[in-house]
Amino acid sequence: MRLRLVHKPFDNPDFIFELKHDGFRAVAYIDRGDCRLVSRNLKILPFKSLRAALAAIPATEDTILDGEIVLLDRSGVSQFNALLSRKGEEAAVFYAFDLIWLNRWDLPQTPLMERKAQLRGFVTRSKCQQLLYAQHIDGAGKQFFSRNVCERP
Repeated sequence: MRLRLVHKPFDNPDFIFELKHDGFRAVAYIDRGDCRLVSRNLKILPFKSLRAALAAIPATEDTILDGEIVLLDRSGVSQFNALLSRKGEEAAVFYAFDLIWLNRWDLPQTPLMERKAQLRGFVTRSKCQQLLYAQHIDGAGKQFFSRNVCERP
């Protein structure tokens, strides 16, 4: 789902809320020791060390992740300008927020929360330091905004 500007935070049980990381939106295609990172404009993204880390996830066959390539500082804050200029590119991480395909299993018709649970398990089992699970909160947009925007240094 694309970002949409709203004038104030809201609660809705039909929504989940996630932090928008300041990075490059990408789809990671991982298959048998290979990884391609593809932008929303269908451009192949370089990020050699990130691709190598994702490709090295054991026993990965036909996996497609939707997420954001981010460069984090020591405080865990995304550094878009450094990412844009490719400074510290070897430290880029992939924040996965959706699992599209897993080992010949086409997931888009699967309910989002089931995909998120599968994704969390996949990220945990991968033990890949450069693959992170994008946390979310169900329905409580006001609380999410307060914790992640207003209270953040």
